[in-house]
Formats: sequence, C-alpha cells, structure tokens
Amino acid sequence: MKQRVENVIIVGSGPAGYTAALYTARADLEPLVVEGFAWGGLLQQTTDVENYPGFPEGITGPALMQHFRDQAERFGARLETDDVTSVELSRDGGLHKVWIGDQLHVARTVVLAMGAQHRKLGVPGEQELSGRGVSYCATCDAAFFKDHPTLIVGGGDSAMEEAMFLSKFAAKVAIVNRRDEFRASRIMLDRARAVPNIEWVTPYVVEQFLAGENSSLAVARLRNPQDGSERDLQITGAFIAVGHDPQSQLVQGQVETDPAGYVVTKGRTTQTNLPGVFAAGDLVDHTYRQAVTAAGSGCQAALDAEWYLRDTPFPVEDVAGVASATV
Repeated sequence: MKQRVENVIIVGSGPAGYTAALYTARADLEPLVVEGFAWGGLLQQTTDVENYPGFPEGITGPALMQHFRDQAERFGARLETDDVTSVELSRDGGLHKVWIGDQLHVARTVVLAMGAQHRKLGVPGEQELSGRGVSYCATCDAAFFKDHPTLIVGGGDSAMEEAMFLSKFAAKVAIVNRRDEFRASRIMLDRARAVPNIEWVTPYVVEQFLAGENSSLAVARLRNPQDGSERDLQITGAFIAVGHDPQSQLVQGQVETDPAGYVVTKGRTTQTNLPGVFAAGDLVDHTYRQAVTAAGSGCQAALDAEWYLRDTPFPVEDVAGVASATV
C-alpha cells in the first residue's frame, strides 16, 4: 500500500491545536491531529474559566476543551488520542515525518502546538489542592479569592505582575521568596512595593500546603532556609509563579528555540526556521499564555499552513511510493 501524504499534521491539542484543526478542517485540508493522551492542555486542569469570550456565565476548563474538540471534529479533523514519539522535520521543504509509536506518518506541513507546563514546586499538598486553592494563573483565578488572604510564590517579574493583579481582589497578598533579593526588575519591584496590601515574606520556601475542613487550601507551611525555622500562613489561595517549561523536547535540535526552550517564529507569523513547520500557542508565548491568545495563534498557524500549501509546489521527488491527500 502507498503511504498517505497528509496536508497537515497538528502535534498537540489545547486551544492552539484545536483551533488550528478547526481552521484547516474547514479549508478541506483533512488535518491529522495527534492530540496526546492528556488532550486539552492546561485547561483540563482548570476548574472555572470566566474570561473566555462567549461564555458570560463561565465554563469549566474541561468543558471548554470538549467544545473545542467537538467543533474541530465536526468539520473533519481526524483525532488521534496518542502521543507523538519522534519527528524528523525536513530542512528543505520536503516531507516531514511523524511517528506515533512505530507508525510513520508523513506530511507537507506540521503545526507544533505542544504547549507549556507550569513549573511546579513539588511539595506535599500541591497536586492534591490544585484547583482547590492552589493555582498557577492569577489573571485567570484571582476573582475567586475576593477579600481572602493569599500568597504568591516567586521572585521574578511574572510574580510581581501576578501579585499586583491579585492585590485588586484579595484582602492580602504575601509574596514568598527563598531569598531577600528578587530577580524582578527594579521598576516591577518598586510598583509592587507601592501596593499597600502586598506583604513580603523572605527568605522562605513553601514546605507543604494543608487543607482545611472543607478540603480546600487553608495553610501554607513555610521554612526559612537560613535557620530552619517554620511559619504557617493562613490562606485560601496560593499562586505559583516560578516559571513555565515549554514542551519542546520533541523538536529540540530540529527547529530553532530560545535559551528557555520556546520555539522561535518569524516576525508576526507562526513560521519556524524550517519550511512548512509552524508553531503556535504556549509553545511560543513567553508573555500572555491565555486561552484566547493561544486560540488566536492556532488560527494564524492554520492560515499560514494553508497559504504555504497553496504557494509551494508538491515535492514530487519525495513521494515515490506515497499517495497525496486532497489539497
């Protein structure tokens, strides 16, 4: 049998991957979406989403991702609930190879949408209380902690931004940092220090998160790394702002990445340094990391891939023994 040549293979799901799938499916490109076993991305770990347009009453993260998935599938996206094991991306505009287990798929274009993961503290109670007081996005969840005591863990610009945003809702925000010095820029520190309900708790690290009688977060147990002393903070919300890890391991050494591991794209496009390879969502986004911006970049990647297919001759020399999908 001849090997089918896909027009588009989308690696990953979440808002970027499913939006790319929707747009390429509606363009009759019959995309193959390798959505992963953990399909839906970080929103699968989010309870209430109140800032995604079109849902005035809010929606849960898993329900929102199910809507994305169903809409892409309705227009003909082919979903493979599995993980990509390896890729071999052409450097000269030829066919790209994607393996799912030991099964090879080839494609004229690839959209990378593997996303990023919140960097975890790895302390007891963190995973168990995720979504029940422990969060990784103040912009997403601050409103749920109106007039409650909270904390931010981190010392960089992102932690300062999160703390200032959270301070508009919470009764108090304690910034917990393992050092007395902060990595944040001077301007961000000065802005945060000017906020009256931000408290500075240094040098401390979180040892454990503890639940209260309602099984939600109630206490953060802190330890001073200098003298070993412990301190308990009574809180209802804890926001971890110690960074993100882009899930770019699959393509390291093939596409250009920056020192933090984010895939680099050209200008305002989603084009990587390789012809026919596009990247979208949190895999490329240092700054915003919102569902709506990820969906927007998924749309851009789909359009970029569609235009590339329209304008790029089919690589006939690469297709001996393969059959083309409809373009």
